[in-house]
Amino acid sequence: MGKLLERLLDPVRSGVYRVARADEVLDAVKGSELVLAKVRFAAKEKLLQNIAAALDFPDWFGHNWDALEDCLSDLSWRPAAGYVLLLEHSRRDDDFGVLIDVLLSSAESWAARRKPFFAVFVDPARALPLPELFRQS
Repeated sequence: MGKLLERLLDPVRSGVYRVARADEVLDAVKGSELVLAKVRFAAKEKLLQNIAAALDFPDWFGHNWDALEDCLSDLSWRPAAGYVLLLEHSRRDDDFGVLIDVLLSSAESWAARRKPFFAVFVDPARALPLPELFRQS
């Protein structure tokens, strides 16, 4: 098991991070029991749709921030050892702070239940104000 997969399996480290390249996360998760959901970043309405589609949210999903937090903190319809959201084509927009708050709250909820939850933004320019998921060698 690689160091990145070890980190992604550790619920204590659950949270919101950035990486320069998606392929490292994809390779690390391949063959594990983690659910990996690739999400194309977009404006709020489309982003909520993209997350819902990537995680097969139930029909009752309300397409707002509160409903997103409810669904991300539940995921009973997607049982797994843990969850990794990989947000591609990320950028900082007007709703970025709210999204980060929702993702952090979800990560804390899962960590309290001893299950890993990671939201990882692909940020090649390292422009987003997020910690690095791992140190590049």
